[in-house]
Amino acid sequence: MQLPILSTVAATIQVAIAPVFLLAGIAGMLNVLVGRMARVVDRARTIEKLHPVSTGAEHDRHVWELRLIDQRLSVINTAIWLCVASAIAICLVVALLFGAELVHLDIGAVVAVAFIASMLMLTSGLIAFLYEVRLSLRAVHVREELLEKNCGPGDRP
Repeated sequence: MQLPILSTVAATIQVAIAPVFLLAGIAGMLNVLVGRMARVVDRARTIEKLHPVSTGAEHDRHVWELRLIDQRLSVINTAIWLCVASAIAICLVVALLFGAELVHLDIGAVVAVAFIASMLMLTSGLIAFLYEVRLSLRAVHVREELLEKNCGPGDRP
């Protein structure tokens, strides 16, 4: 096996830099997703404490919110899974770039497929994230009865 010359290794490193920067971006996205998941779990724990002692409309609202939280957790988990899978595929791309150079393989198509798969998984993860954000907005809409829409500015009910 003939070892690659330094200039070839340097060229491969230059080609691999873009995927490595992409890994940093995915890591940032994962940080956001895990942070959101932690906040949703905290909210679930709060509602779970209130649930047994609530009655009537308040109880119904707690059940509704717990169902929404359960759905949000599933979507966030899917987004995390997709982003991690995308990062793994990017790592595979970098490893394939170096491996191909080291053993002189012509696997450009394999590298391209791995990169395309990574982009598709990342795109799907971002779409799941967007969907989770939309779900979260359902929980923070202010209820109509609290808005006191029949009152004008400065009026008290």
